[in-house]
Amino acid sequence: MSDNEDPRAILAELLPEFRFAMVTTVDESGKLTARPLTVQEAEFDGDLWFVVDRGSSVATHVASRPAVGVALSKDDAWVSLAGEATIVDDRARLEHYWSSTLEAWFPDGPDDPRITLLRVDAISGEYWSSAGGRIATAIGLIKSKITGETYEGRNEKLDL
Repeated sequence: MSDNEDPRAILAELLPEFRFAMVTTVDESGKLTARPLTVQEAEFDGDLWFVVDRGSSVATHVASRPAVGVALSKDDAWVSLAGEATIVDDRARLEHYWSSTLEAWFPDGPDDPRITLLRVDAISGEYWSSAGGRIATAIGLIKSKITGETYEGRNEKLDL
């Protein structure tokens, strides 16, 4: 198996391509709640980082029930991660992640005491992707339709 076929390498290659994630937590009554968050780190080393309001539902939920799900999607790739979330107060890291885009939610800037970080340590994951991008995916789907053969994409489950 070459490095290109190593499931961990493929996952690490896919994750930087996603800008947004749906992060699912469990509330006090056991109900699943999902919300969109912006992925803050381009390199995947087993964890994902998000900037959140410390009074938000996501912060409240993970304080009592840290198990989370993270779903990421784009035109030709999909990733689902299961992990444990933690609130992390790290001003240096927050300043590193800070961008003008975040000012839409946090107009007082990175020194706003409401702002904190959410780290998701991935425990397991699964990905689905189409080799070759959107055009290759479209051609593969058309070919599948014409030939009646099942479309072949990449899919792998892995423990992290």
